[in-house]
Amino acid sequence: MWQSWDGSVEALLEPPVQRADVLIVEDEVEIAELMQFHCERDGLRASLVHNGKLAVDVIRRQKPDLVILDLMLPDLDGLEICRRMKRAEELRRIPILMVSAKGEESDVVAGIELGADDYVTKPFSPKVLMARVRNILRRRDAEQDKPDDGDRIVLSEGRLVIDAERHVVSVDGSTIDLTLTEFGILQYLASRPGFVRTRDQIIAAVHGKSTVLSSRTVDVHITALRRKLGSLGDCIETVRGVGYRFGEGKTALADA
Repeated sequence: MWQSWDGSVEALLEPPVQRADVLIVEDEVEIAELMQFHCERDGLRASLVHNGKLAVDVIRRQKPDLVILDLMLPDLDGLEICRRMKRAEELRRIPILMVSAKGEESDVVAGIELGADDYVTKPFSPKVLMARVRNILRRRDAEQDKPDDGDRIVLSEGRLVIDAERHVVSVDGSTIDLTLTEFGILQYLASRPGFVRTRDQIIAAVHGKSTVLSSRTVDVHITALRRKLGSLGDCIETVRGVGYRFGEGKTALADA
């Protein structure tokens, strides 16, 4: 059932990520060890935790660069762990890659809305898992290394502000918590109001041109983003059969 990494040329040519600490929270020992093996093979430091309550303690103590989090865990499920991380100021910026055996849309949406950056469903190939891990870590590194350009995007007569320099989004003066993926989608669409973006274009802009993801992944992130934007969620318009756009006249660029 569990496929092994096939050593493809595409995988070898992907740009490297900085060495990082990954915490794998998975109660199935064989699967956890498989993920650990491939993380370490990619040059990452990977540690394992097999139950939810211990995972919370380890995350608070170690503050890893990425958490690979199974949804179904003994004593405390993955959604609750995600919820606690996003409520804690010192933990909320840690990226989360969720792993689910269910594959149900409601579980995926719930995880993304709570703040997970991406997800994979079991059974998965290690190659796919590591591609998602590399994407998340590269986005994290890019955000940390991004120069301060001082640009902001102001939406809906100032009600919504995207501050690229501080990586902050506010609605009516209150900051909202977005994952790296949600922030990237919001910034990409808002930068060109009225321009329709296909799902493939959104994936390429946020994750990189070499990334292969299902279009449903974009839809899930858009759904979560709209909910977080609240009354301004309808700024993101669906163009049937094509993709998404920000409505004309709802966006203006401003200097910080």
